[in-house]
Amino acid sequence: MAIYGAPVPWALVGFLSVVVALPAVAEPAALLTGVPPVSQQARDLFAQAPAPPLPSTPEVRPLEGFAESRLDQPLFAPFRREGTVRESSRAAYVVTRRQIEVQGARTVQEALRYLPGVLSDGTAGTQLGASSSQFIRGGDSPQTLVLLDGRPINDLGFQGSYDLSEITTDAIERIEVVPGGGSTLYGANAVGGVINIVTRAVSEQPATTSVRLTAGSFGLNEQSLQTSGTSGPIGWRVGYDRTQATNNFPFTIDSVGFSGIRQNADVVYNNFNVRLEAALSPRTDLTFNLIANNKDLGAPGGVPLPIPGSVGQFNSLSSDARQFTNNWLTDLLLKAKLGQGEDSRLTARFYADFLNYRFDAPVSLGTRDEIAREDYGLQLQHDWRVSPGQNLIYGFDFRTTHALNTTFNYPSTTTALNYEGDVTQGAFFVRDEIAILDSLRLNLGVRQDLSSVVNGSFTSPSAGLRWEVGEDTAIRANYARSFRAPLISDLYYRLRSPFFNIDGNPNLRPEQGDSYDIGIDQKIGEAALLRLTYFSNTVSDTISFVFSDPFFTSGTYTNVGLVRTTGVEATADIEIAPFWYFSANYTTSDPRILQDSDPTVLGKQLSFRGADSFNASLAYESPGGWYAGVFVHSIGSFFVNNANTESLGGYTTADLKLRLPLNNAFVLNAQLNNLFNQQYQVYPGYPGLGLNFRLGLTLTL
Repeated sequence: MAIYGAPVPWALVGFLSVVVALPAVAEPAALLTGVPPVSQQARDLFAQAPAPPLPSTPEVRPLEGFAESRLDQPLFAPFRREGTVRESSRAAYVVTRRQIEVQGARTVQEALRYLPGVLSDGTAGTQLGASSSQFIRGGDSPQTLVLLDGRPINDLGFQGSYDLSEITTDAIERIEVVPGGGSTLYGANAVGGVINIVTRAVSEQPATTSVRLTAGSFGLNEQSLQTSGTSGPIGWRVGYDRTQATNNFPFTIDSVGFSGIRQNADVVYNNFNVRLEAALSPRTDLTFNLIANNKDLGAPGGVPLPIPGSVGQFNSLSSDARQFTNNWLTDLLLKAKLGQGEDSRLTARFYADFLNYRFDAPVSLGTRDEIAREDYGLQLQHDWRVSPGQNLIYGFDFRTTHALNTTFNYPSTTTALNYEGDVTQGAFFVRDEIAILDSLRLNLGVRQDLSSVVNGSFTSPSAGLRWEVGEDTAIRANYARSFRAPLISDLYYRLRSPFFNIDGNPNLRPEQGDSYDIGIDQKIGEAALLRLTYFSNTVSDTISFVFSDPFFTSGTYTNVGLVRTTGVEATADIEIAPFWYFSANYTTSDPRILQDSDPTVLGKQLSFRGADSFNASLAYESPGGWYAGVFVHSIGSFFVNNANTESLGGYTTADLKLRLPLNNAFVLNAQLNNLFNQQYQVYPGYPGLGLNFRLGLTLTL
């Protein structure tokens, strides 16, 4: 069986057949794809929040039920304004605050684990603190744009991504994942998709304070304090989180019969968050937000397996290698309603980020590498509801990044400058949402980016369609052109030594992406919602490092490669009985190399991005807030090199999550992860975490 030429596994066919055959049941609930549902109490809380106007419908809907609540989840990223899942022509997946809490997700990376469309386990191991990777529709981490409250935080001065394991979840309200190109609204790096992290607003109460203590396997301990409140026109939220884990966990690599204890994988977080909100007038609000991510991480490298030639034959970086990050993300946001009505809104944001990275290995490598980046940006946007059926968004973005990279050599006590440079980007964008009919909505957009980099300017058009075929069925279709800008390290890196002669390339072109998808949202009574999306994503002019001599001592960065990824995302959310909820999603991805500097890899599958994934959860939640859920996370086998000569087997883990309200003030959270102690690798020589537990107690006053 194939959909537009893309092979579809028979497991997916069976999965969809079972979902369509399920009978409807009537108990209302809210459930998000791939993560557990929320209680009636939580639904009442969501209902208190103001929602934007929804498209008109032929008749008044009855009391909101399961599928309606799912479609009415708040969503920002596909529109660059507050909207809902129902309004989006794009497939979008959301993790809410409630679900972060019942999952016990301590970082944004952990919170993404059960979502469709994104491979979030990374390649550095799955222990707390391990550096994250996020692969969406064949794209790698630098091709995934990470937003914080709708503004970019990708590191253009170093790796091009943002390590989502650094952001702890205390200050996070929800996380949105929108697969597919997103450059029309947000610019560079949105080739594979967009992840938007939405921070928590201040409490409307005079003062609310929560304290959490958590302990767990392998030396895990956490202390968190959050306080929030409102006094007159001023509101605040202030928090601190300290998390520590030794991560000396046992592992077994079955393929070579090797066991050991993971060493030098410990981590210490010291994270702060501050949010201040001021109502300057009944129609004007000012918000200041600061998030400080500080992480001290052991960097053990790959496990040195004893069998020569085996998959994963790597040398450890030794017990002395450590990675330090100290990132400060700040922004000042002004929102104003213009005129006397509700149809014209102006948003102005200024942000400044300071990112510092140090990799220190005085014994094993004899070097200390340091990278400092400063990032300043401005967003100006006008949201104008021209008529009940038309919404126009247009504006201007500006961003400038400076990066400095030096390496200190311990034996010679000398410091080398690897690169120092600036990249400045400006852009104009417009997006028009038009209701052609009550049941048919069209969106058209275009963005023109202007860059200080030679050949760095780019035009990003997009078009989307959502057609409500009936009250229970909607069809979605989208096209988007996107790009990834060259990094400062790609442009200016320079290394001269007796052994290496490496240069950056200031004439690099941006990577270009063309993304297509078509999908359907199908309600099954009021008890279930099925979403199915077929996608094709093509990325050309990929930036790669190419050696220019047979001894691998000299080379530069250049534009080579063309990759096309096709696949399917399928999700089902079902209330199977009162207070019982089932959720499942399946993603298949086939990234094929069509052009490359190495002709032997043509037609092969791109490494790491080709794993299929399956997630499922079965949960019970009582009206009083007692919660129990079982989660299954399964990743298929995948190649670890573009030649497709080496691969890692798939793995399946099962997790148990519990939430027990002891009284009005105390809540006990417990989780038992990897119940069957599955042993696996996410990268050759990088084992995943085995059986482990966490136990936390939260006091709210």
